[in-house]
Amino acid sequence: MKAGAATADITPKPGTHLAGSVGSYRPAQSALDPLYARAAVFESDGRKLCFLSLDVTIIAKEYTNRIRDEAARRHGFEREAVMVHATQTHSAPSIGHFMVDQDFPPVPADREFVRGGDLAYADFAVEQAIEAIGRACARLEPVRIATGSGARDGLAFNRRGVMRDGKVGMPWFYSSLQHPLGRTDYRHLEGPTDPEVGILCARNGDMRMTAMLLHHTCHPVNVYAQPGAAVSADWPGAWADALQAVYGTACAPLVLNGCCGNINPWPAFEPDFHPDHRRMGRALGGISEKIIRAMTFSEESALDWKVRIVRLPVRQVDERELREAEAYLAKNPDPPWLKDNPRCVDGAWNRAAWLWSIELMRRRSPQMEYEIQVFRVGNAAFVGLPGEPFVEGQLAIKIASPASWTCVVHCTTQYVAYLPTREAYARGGHEVFFCKVAPGSLEMVVDAATGLLREVFIRDASG
Repeated sequence: MKAGAATADITPKPGTHLAGSVGSYRPAQSALDPLYARAAVFESDGRKLCFLSLDVTIIAKEYTNRIRDEAARRHGFEREAVMVHATQTHSAPSIGHFMVDQDFPPVPADREFVRGGDLAYADFAVEQAIEAIGRACARLEPVRIATGSGARDGLAFNRRGVMRDGKVGMPWFYSSLQHPLGRTDYRHLEGPTDPEVGILCARNGDMRMTAMLLHHTCHPVNVYAQPGAAVSADWPGAWADALQAVYGTACAPLVLNGCCGNINPWPAFEPDFHPDHRRMGRALGGISEKIIRAMTFSEESALDWKVRIVRLPVRQVDERELREAEAYLAKNPDPPWLKDNPRCVDGAWNRAAWLWSIELMRRRSPQMEYEIQVFRVGNAAFVGLPGEPFVEGQLAIKIASPASWTCVVHCTTQYVAYLPTREAYARGGHEVFFCKVAPGSLEMVVDAATGLLREVFIRDASG
């Protein structure tokens, strides 16, 4: 097997809109750390696949298609052998629009940000991403690979707090003065987390790391939670930086963020907590060094991939809510600014636009095409899932997987919003409102992904 990795800078220009905050215009004012497109390429027996991780909030499907088309044209990849992943840092732009449907009526130019993206930035970032893939291809060299994992608790927390009435809110960090008895409005957290820290390393004949794939599961919102509009790759960037400081810049560590649709980096019941992406990156770096020291490298040649399109049912918006949304948008076709915040659109417009967008999507087709990717590198499996699945889906896939180690990657290929568990729909909350698919969709994805994993591994084992 051969491997190579490389990066390209995708830090935005000042004033570029940062995504991740619904209905708020956030022109970039400063950069705490740079954003990168990070590519890792593996080749065996004339076949090669590529992981591309982007320090952006979202990537829309049309831009994934552009990257895949160019990777195929310039470097000979099969399109399905390119996994495009957004780490989902909320302190970065998105690549393409994602907040309203493609058929949603136009909005004034000064409020185009409500669609989510900054198209000038998207073109720049895509070209840089393609450049990173080319550099990684140029660095291909024979390697041995190893995988390992550990557990690091206390960095990521379930963010769905169940209240006294059974409904759900999203806990925020707080001071002991605000809540001297703790957050007594929440009775418990709805679900689990995934504390696994997983790593695949490729090492050349001189025992230098040529590529690293890193896996953990948490929303990258440490910097986003602070005042201002600073650019940052958040904990994925800090983690990559921590390992580059130890193993050198040539290894270009690449973070594959897991299914963190319901996971945040602060505890619900700990007062005086301060989110800090660098502290989180150092903590992940510390456990990573222990994992790497315990690795055993070996010759591996197994390389495979497969894609399956699953048709998920688009959710039916409540008829009363839909009529109210339609009436509101008829009176307010242009997004109205908040009177006390000239950079924020009225939340009522955002909610109405979201609901109407789901209806436009459903009228076009009652089912959404959802792409599941499975990559095999040696005995390790990588599952690419679009959108923001709840962590329960990731855990189910990992448990059912036939691979020795399985990494589930969210926000690949296209944006499809949240994929809650079937049980979560009744409780509501942010993730259920900003969801496009019907209950049971996450469970359909889990079934399809585990079936695809078995096909890839059985097919390889049978020759």
